[in-house]
Amino acid sequence: MLCLQEATTADLPVELAHLRLAGVTENNRLGLAIYLREDRFTLHTTRVFALHKSLHDRVLAPAHERVLAAHVTDRLRNADLLIASFHAAPLTASNRLRRKQISAAHDGMRSLAPALPALMVGDFNYPWFIRGLERRLEGSGYELTRSTQPTYARYKFFRGYFDFVTSTGFVIDRVDVLPGGASDHHPIALDAHLPEDQ
Repeated sequence: MLCLQEATTADLPVELAHLRLAGVTENNRLGLAIYLREDRFTLHTTRVFALHKSLHDRVLAPAHERVLAAHVTDRLRNADLLIASFHAAPLTASNRLRRKQISAAHDGMRSLAPALPALMVGDFNYPWFIRGLERRLEGSGYELTRSTQPTYARYKFFRGYFDFVTSTGFVIDRVDVLPGGASDHHPIALDAHLPEDQ
């Protein structure tokens, strides 16, 4: 699977190597997209969720479509899963607002199909006080997995861990950081598996 944030969704190809576009946001400058392998995953439904707006969203530009979720079947494992591409409010917003957004994003995913293993990946914009977020997520049944290296690298004097994975019902050993490109964030890559696959 491939989850994108801040994409120009109108320019995205339907097919990208062995992946096919499963869904995109359409009314948001911070476009989200999900690609899937058609030979492995059956797509049941996708849904876009609007989250609590930050002051930045209200003043500068609409950025309300911050979650794109999908319900899929992994035919190789004969298992239904929930996945989501997520983009939190920028650093001008409070961590409290971002926590509300993360919780609402998880609830949105769950509304597609409750009690399934769920994985959400994206730009959480949460580089400080991450331990508190981890404790809150654990209380709601989710685990946060951070990357092995910082993912934000626009300025040499400011580097941070911005891009995470939250999950429930999955085992994730590590989240690797890939070489950077045109974005100010490095992409991340991970292997997630169900506990019975160990």
